[in-house]
Amino acid sequence: MFNDIGALELLTLGVLAVLVFGPDKLPKLIQDVTRTIRKVREFSDSAKEDIRTELGPQFKDFEFEDLNPKTFVRKQLMDGNDDLGLKEIRESFDLRKEITEVTDAVNGRASASDTASDSANSAANGSAGANGASPSTSLTKTDDTKPDLLKKAPAADRPAPPPFDADAT
Repeated sequence: MFNDIGALELLTLGVLAVLVFGPDKLPKLIQDVTRTIRKVREFSDSAKEDIRTELGPQFKDFEFEDLNPKTFVRKQLMDGNDDLGLKEIRESFDLRKEITEVTDAVNGRASASDTASDSANSAANGSAGANGASPSTSLTKTDDTKPDLLKKAPAADRPAPPPFDADAT
């Protein structure tokens, strides 16, 4: 809970405590606070022990931290054995490559992986030509390419909007 408090914050809290409570009352206040914290911890530990004894021997490995959903999921998924194959999925996903492919598709360009696989497929099929030259990839737009999705459709292609009905609102 207090793991992220730095030295400057502790110094500030100490100075504020001296200013608010005074140097005479501060030692007594610190003793009272530490005594209260000890009592709360003892009460918490005894309550946990009572719950464990009431649950019986079947739940001797029960951890109260597992009641927190984040801790439970982290313990079940990330405990070293990768039954679900999450590590393989995490390693196979390359976000930069995926974004590049989507950008190329939107801009109408062939991505590097597509051109490499197309040339490999054509070479494997033997469609490279009689002289053995590799096929050239044209980056110019032809009629058989997909339409540009970023441009608005002409007015004739778009359906007419429904009429406005003031009573419907």
